[in-house]
Amino acid sequence: MKGRSIFPFKFRVLDRYILGELRSPFFFGLVAFTTILVAGGLLFQMAELIIEKGVSVGTVIRLFLYYMPRLVVFTIPMSCLLASLLGFGKLSSNSEIVALKSTGLSFQRIVRPVTVAAFFISIIAFIINESVVPVSEKAAANVMRYEVLKQAAPLFTQKVFIKEEDGGVVKRVIYIDKMDSSTNLMKDVTVEEFEQGRLARIITSKNGKWEENSWWLINGAVYDISQKTKEVALLFKFDRQALRLNLRSEDIESVNRKPDEMGIKELLGLIRLKEKLGENPGDLWMAFHLRIAVPWACLIFAILGAALGSRPQRSSSGVGFGFSVIIIFVYYVIMSFSKALGESGSLPPLPAAWIANFVFLVISLLLCARANRLG
Repeated sequence: MKGRSIFPFKFRVLDRYILGELRSPFFFGLVAFTTILVAGGLLFQMAELIIEKGVSVGTVIRLFLYYMPRLVVFTIPMSCLLASLLGFGKLSSNSEIVALKSTGLSFQRIVRPVTVAAFFISIIAFIINESVVPVSEKAAANVMRYEVLKQAAPLFTQKVFIKEEDGGVVKRVIYIDKMDSSTNLMKDVTVEEFEQGRLARIITSKNGKWEENSWWLINGAVYDISQKTKEVALLFKFDRQALRLNLRSEDIESVNRKPDEMGIKELLGLIRLKEKLGENPGDLWMAFHLRIAVPWACLIFAILGAALGSRPQRSSSGVGFGFSVIIIFVYYVIMSFSKALGESGSLPPLPAAWIANFVFLVISLLLCARANRLG
């Protein structure tokens, strides 16, 4: 009974000690990697806005702050890797890993507090990526559009593009120049209808309206495209004609939204909308699965860093930082390649989004098993 009351306490002390060794490298990595990303691109963009476009410093600072959440989410996995790599490297260089193993502790037990902490960090990264990043990205886009580029804030949706497909073949393309969501009125509508992949008809209309749960074109004309001569001939004009469109007025506003400005729920809604139009939403499915997969790189990198850092070595923090950069580079190369395959349809989006995580998880577990045998 005495042993049972003492050892759990010792283990809790051990957990706090190990996490204490990782705390400083984690925050150092967070600051260092974020600074590198800022200096590598964002800082030059901000300077260009001030010097060439004459944007005020206050506007640039706000824009800079809006872009920060995405950079932080990007650097959190890097920081987990660096923290566990440097922290366990210090424990190994001081022979503390060997001492712990000599007491009968396995490497899996030693690395357990890191795994638990990285698990919660992954959840935090996911929450930030899901709640803060879409809002900040939308805010940054509004600042660029209305304050930097000096565009007037519209009372309507502009330049709506809707494409309908059937089996990967384009059936119809709809262009709406302007749409007022409050009155459900459309301006300058063009509808291109295709038959067997060729443009067959063009319908133009000055106005359109969502009325009685249907879309109506007002004051328009229908033109026929000759298959042989490609000449355009007027078929007839109309005062009012129904537009077969299986979308509500609120759906149209979301058709052209960027995935970065949406949460998972909105992203799924847009995917269903694209599927309703017969369009292949492969790129949206990739964005959806990556939104879930990327934060879990924190957990995988923490385990990998612990396994690599536990090896008998005498390396400096600079070597550990450089090693982290190389690992991160390889990870994102694999992810970029699999993302391209997923968006092109060569791979299903789900496995394409998780390939990089799976590869590094297998490597991490193999290194952990090796670390458990050493010493």
